[in-house]
Amino acid sequence: MDITTIIGILLGFISLIAGFALEGGHLASLWIYTAAIIVFGGTFGAVIISFPLSSLKDLPAAFGMAFKESKRNPAQIIDEIVDMATIARREGVLALEQRAQDHPNPFLREGLLMVVDGTDPDLTRQIMELEMDALEDKYEGYAKMFDSAGGYAPTIGIIGTVLGLIHVLGNLEDPDTLGPKIAVAFTATLYGVASANLIYLPIGTKIKNRSKALVSDMELMLEGILALQAGENPQLIKKKLTSFLHDKNGRKNTEAGADANGEEK
Repeated sequence: MDITTIIGILLGFISLIAGFALEGGHLASLWIYTAAIIVFGGTFGAVIISFPLSSLKDLPAAFGMAFKESKRNPAQIIDEIVDMATIARREGVLALEQRAQDHPNPFLREGLLMVVDGTDPDLTRQIMELEMDALEDKYEGYAKMFDSAGGYAPTIGIIGTVLGLIHVLGNLEDPDTLGPKIAVAFTATLYGVASANLIYLPIGTKIKNRSKALVSDMELMLEGILALQAGENPQLIKKKLTSFLHDKNGRKNTEAGADANGEEK
């Protein structure tokens, strides 16, 4: 489990509830099951309408990407590529065949096998870039489902509030109960806005960030493979690839969570 995702969601909701309680609110008044049915049911219904079944089937994987922690280790990848470049310069790329076949990273494995097979460098780049684009599009689809839910939830909450007010205004026989009934009606808006800004949109953003980190690692592997194929000096390769360990401001990239090992196709 990614502890930052869990902590963030818990902290957000605990802060809201604690602030409400400190203002003298009654916690029991925050749970209105009819409002929950309207907001969460309506939001999921809107998402189901928006995406095809093939995309909706990926929803568990999208949740897993947000909550499952997987370690990145680009420095280790660089060391492996440099080591293989040293072997290739000394013994030829064919000496890497067994090591390539046994490598646990599918993206790096496929690239190395293309090098061993003597694939044209331009074709190697083209194939691997297509793989990167496909994976990036896949994760973008994951994020879009949560972004859509984050867009629908507040509106569905307002609809729930309007429905509640219709019910309240249709029963004005007892004016003393108007205040509590109106408060209950606005609970739907609370559910919609809170779920959008504490669950759906943050998870969508996290998926985008992890996708960006994963693609960065794949770019590192691609450049390393092409440099290895070109027979470049291993130390120059290391210097070139080390630039991927830093962001544009020169700070070390230590983002954890994206899987540097790629994903089996």
